[in-house]
Amino acid sequence: MTDSLWQTKLAAWIHDPAEKALVLLRDPAGHEGGTVRKLRQQIFPDGIPAAVKQHIHPADRWAAAADRPQFPQDQDGGRYQKWTQVNFAEQPILKHPLTGEEYDLKKMELEPAQLKAISTDHFQRFIVRDNGAVDWKKTALAFWRFGPESPASDLGALWQLLPADTRVPDHTIWNHLDLTSAFASAFAGDPEHNPALLAMSFGPVQDFIAQARTTSDLWAGSHLLSRLAWEGLKVICEQLGPDAVIFPQLRGVPQVDLWLLKEVGLPEHYFDGADWLNRQTDANPLFAAALPNKLVAIVPAALGVELARQITDTVRAWVKEKAEATLTELLKAAGVTDAPDLYAHAQITAQLENFPEVHWALVPFAPLARETGQGVDVKELEAAQAPFRPVGDRGFLDGDAWKLLSREMTVDGARFYHPNPGVLYPALYDLLDRMQAAAKAVRPFPQLEQTGYRCSLCGEREWLTTDREQLALPPGERQERKTLWTSVAERKPSWARKGEHLCAPCALKRLWPSLFVREIEDLLDRDMRRYVVSTHTMALATSLWNWLQGHAGKTDIMDRDVGKLASQIEGATERAALPRKMADELRWGQYPAHVRRIAERLPAWLDTLREAEDSVDDDALQGVTGSIEKVLGQKPEAYYALIMLDGDKMGAWLSGDENYSLTYQDTWHPQIRAAIAGKFQQADLQSYAKAQRPVSPARHIAISSALNSFALHLAPYIVETVCKGKLIYAGGDDVLAMVSVDDLLPALALLRLAYSGVFPTGDAADHAWRLLGVDDGRLDIRKGHVRLRDRLYRVMGREATASAGAVVAHHSTPLGAVLRQLRDAEKQAKNRGDRDAFAIRVLKRSGGRVELVSRWFGGLDPAQGLESTPIGMLLRLQEALANPQLSRRVAYLAQTWLPQLPPPDEFSDPALYEKLLADNLAYQFARQCQGNDKPRANDLGRGLGKLAVALAASPTKPEEDRGAAPDFIRDFLAVAEFLAREGRADSGKEFNRHD
Repeated sequence: MTDSLWQTKLAAWIHDPAEKALVLLRDPAGHEGGTVRKLRQQIFPDGIPAAVKQHIHPADRWAAAADRPQFPQDQDGGRYQKWTQVNFAEQPILKHPLTGEEYDLKKMELEPAQLKAISTDHFQRFIVRDNGAVDWKKTALAFWRFGPESPASDLGALWQLLPADTRVPDHTIWNHLDLTSAFASAFAGDPEHNPALLAMSFGPVQDFIAQARTTSDLWAGSHLLSRLAWEGLKVICEQLGPDAVIFPQLRGVPQVDLWLLKEVGLPEHYFDGADWLNRQTDANPLFAAALPNKLVAIVPAALGVELARQITDTVRAWVKEKAEATLTELLKAAGVTDAPDLYAHAQITAQLENFPEVHWALVPFAPLARETGQGVDVKELEAAQAPFRPVGDRGFLDGDAWKLLSREMTVDGARFYHPNPGVLYPALYDLLDRMQAAAKAVRPFPQLEQTGYRCSLCGEREWLTTDREQLALPPGERQERKTLWTSVAERKPSWARKGEHLCAPCALKRLWPSLFVREIEDLLDRDMRRYVVSTHTMALATSLWNWLQGHAGKTDIMDRDVGKLASQIEGATERAALPRKMADELRWGQYPAHVRRIAERLPAWLDTLREAEDSVDDDALQGVTGSIEKVLGQKPEAYYALIMLDGDKMGAWLSGDENYSLTYQDTWHPQIRAAIAGKFQQADLQSYAKAQRPVSPARHIAISSALNSFALHLAPYIVETVCKGKLIYAGGDDVLAMVSVDDLLPALALLRLAYSGVFPTGDAADHAWRLLGVDDGRLDIRKGHVRLRDRLYRVMGREATASAGAVVAHHSTPLGAVLRQLRDAEKQAKNRGDRDAFAIRVLKRSGGRVELVSRWFGGLDPAQGLESTPIGMLLRLQEALANPQLSRRVAYLAQTWLPQLPPPDEFSDPALYEKLLADNLAYQFARQCQGNDKPRANDLGRGLGKLAVALAASPTKPEEDRGAAPDFIRDFLAVAEFLAREGRADSGKEFNRHD
C-alpha cells in the first residue's frame, strides 16, 4: 500500500474529533476548530494533498448514510435546524445499538477547552515519526488501535462510547471514523473510486474441531482455525488496514496487537500492561480462539478478486508450511533423518491441497448503486439480486425503509434527506450473503485417492509414513515394524498415544500446541507454559477445593492419615495441571507445604497408580483409596462437566431480521423522537420514524465487538476465575468449557447472563449472587454491559439469547462419546427447548442417563430475580437437596407418586391441576424435611409445581414438543439430586435462605 493511501486513511481518521459529541454546540470554534485543526497542522503541515482530500468528504457522506438517518438542513446546506440540534453535555443519552435500551448519563460539567486539550494530547502521543517525518502507516494504525483508549480518568468508559451523532447515539465516533477510513481507502485504491463488499469463509469448522481424542485436541482444532483466519485477515490489514474489516471487529484482539507490535513495528510502550505481553501461561489471551472463520470487508472493487485469491493462497500456504514443520518435529522425535523423497512430504501435499475450504463473494457498489442527481439508481442491483431471490421479491428494495430513503425528503422547506449509495449497504450486504451461500452450496469434490489404512483420529485420510508400504500394515503389526508413529509414541506420548497413527491435518492439530507455544516464545522472547487439565483432574477439583476450603476432611500433618498420604505422595514428582482458580488459590493462599503437595500432585499420582494397575497389589490400591477418602473427608469426585454454549439466531442478528432490528425512532435521542412525534404530522416522516432500521456497518461492528468482549474477557473470567474450569475455546458466540461438577450450574447461569448483559438489580442482585454460590468479585452485569476490572464491555443486550448443552460424565468415559452427547444436548436446547434454553445430561457410569431441557428464565425477567426462573429453581433444588435437613428421597419418591396423578386434560380448570401438583409437592417436601425449615421446603415444592405447569404450557413451543408438567418435575429433581450428592454442593449452607 502506498504512502498516499495511508495518508488518505489518516486524513479520514481525523476528519472529526473524538470529543465531537461533548463540544458540539458549546465551542465557538466548532467541532473542527480544536483537535482536528491541531492534528492536521502536525500531521499535514503543508495541508492535506488534493489527491487525498478528494476522498474524505464522499467517504464521510457514505459512512454517515450507511450508519444513520439524516436530518433537516436549511436549503442552502447550512446549519441543521434547531430542533435537530442536541446538546450532548446537557442531555447525555446513549442507546444500546442492538436493543435500543436508553442510558441517561446526567448532565456533564466537562469544559470544551479541557476536553480538546485532553484529546489533542492523547492523539499526539500516537503520532509516530521516522527521522522527524510522520510515518503514515504506523500513525494511522496507532490512531485506530489506541484512539478509543480512555485518555483521562474523568472520562472513564464514556470515551469509548462517545456517539458519532448525538441525535442517533447508538453507534460510536470510533465506528464512524473506522468506516470513513475504510470507504476512503477503497475510493483511493480503485481507479473508478468504487468500493466493494468482500465476504470470505474458511472451513470445515465443526467436523475439524470435533475430531478430537483429548481436551488438548479440542483446543488445538479451534485455535488452529482461528489462527488460520488471522492469516487471511492479515492480508487485508497489511494492504488496507484493519478498519477495512467490518466483521470481525479487530481492535483489541491480541493476535492483531501482536502483529502491530512485531510486524508493523509500533512502539512497545504503547502496549504496556497488556495481558498478552506479560502472561507466561496459557491464560495469556493469545491462546484464545477469538476469531471466527468468516470475514466481511470494504475493499477497492478493482482489487477484490485478486485479494480473495491472495487470501486463499496465503492461508493454504500457511497450513502447508505448518504441516511440514509438524513433520519435521515428528521425524526428530522418531530419530528419522528427513529427506525430500520421504513419502510423508507427498502425503502432506496431497492431503492439504484444498485445505482449508475457502468460499468468497464480492459485490461492488457501482454499477449496482450509482449516485445520480435525483438519488441512487438501483436498476443494476435489481437485476443482480434477481437470481438469488424468489420471483417478485426485491428484498430491501421492497421494504418501507427504502421507499422512504430512495428519494429526497423535505420538511418545512428544509432538505430532510438526500440519498447516496452508502444507504444501500443493507441491500448489498444481503446480496453478498446470498452469493456466498450459493458459493458454499456448490461443492466441487476433487477425489483424493487413499489406498492404505486410515488415520485413527478422523478415519478419512492415510496416516503419515516414511515408507508407503507400511500403509498396508494392520494395527497389530505396526509395533514390530517401527512405523513413524510407534517411534513417536514411545518418545513423545503427548504427541501420539499407543497405537495412534495420524494424517497430515490431524497431526498438525495434535502438534499445534507445541508449535504455537514455540512461535509465541520466539516472538515475545520469554518462556510460555501451557497446562492441559485432564478430565480426571477436573473431576477431583471438586473434592480438593472442598478440602482446601475446610468444608471436608482434615489437613493436620500430625494426623496419622494426613501424614501417611503426605509421605506416600512425597515421591511423586509430576504436578497435575490444575484449574486456574485452584492454582491461584494454592499460589496465594496460606497453606502448609504438605497441603500444597497433596493438592498439586494427587491427580497425577492417582493416574500413575491406575496405569500401573497390573503391577500394583489390589490391597495396596484399596489402601491408598481409603487413605485419600479419610483425608479428603469424602470419596474423591469422579465426575466432571462439559459446557457448550452458542448464541441464538446469529444469522438473523447479522442480517437485520425484523424480529432483531429496531425502528428508526427507537434509535433516536428522546429530543428528536419527541420533536418528530409532536411537531411534524407529515405522513412520510411519521412512516420514516416507524420503519424498521436496516442493517448497517455499525450494527455489524457492534455485534462483533460484543462477541469479542464475551469471548476474550468475560467467558474466560467466568469459567476460570469465578468457577473451577478450563475454557477450551471461545470464538465469539461459541463457548466450549470444562468445569468441575459443583460449578456447573453457576457457570451455565453466569455465561448466559453475561452474554446478554442482564442480571437482577437492587436487593435481587445480592440474592442472585448468594444463590449462585460464587464470589461476584469484580463482575458487574447490567443493561447490556459488563464491568470487569474497571473496564466496561458492551455485550449483545437483553434481546439476545443463547442456548447451552451440558454433559456430566465420569472422567474415564471416552471423550469422543461425551462430545457427541454434548453436541446432541446443545441441539436439544435449540430445538426441543426452542432456543434461549439449556439441556443438561448426566451420563452415569452404570449406564443410566438423566436429562433436563428447559428455558433459562421461563418467560420471566431475570432483572427481577432468579429464584423463580427455571435455572434459579434448579440452583435452589441442588442447594436444598444437599442440606441434610431435606432428604434426597424426595426426588425418588416423586417418581413413584407423580405417574399416579390424573392427567391435566381431566381438569376443566387448569388452575385446579396446578394446585394439585403444587400442593402435593409442597406436602412431600415438607414431610421429607426436618427441623425448622419445613415452611421453606413447603414453599420450594409449591414453587416447583407452579413452574412445571408454566413450562409445560409454554406458548412458544409446538404442542407436540411440549413436555408434561410431571416430566419437568421428574427431570428437575433427578438432575438436582445428582448434583446435590456429597461434595457437589455446600451441605452446610443454610437451606434456601436468600432473603
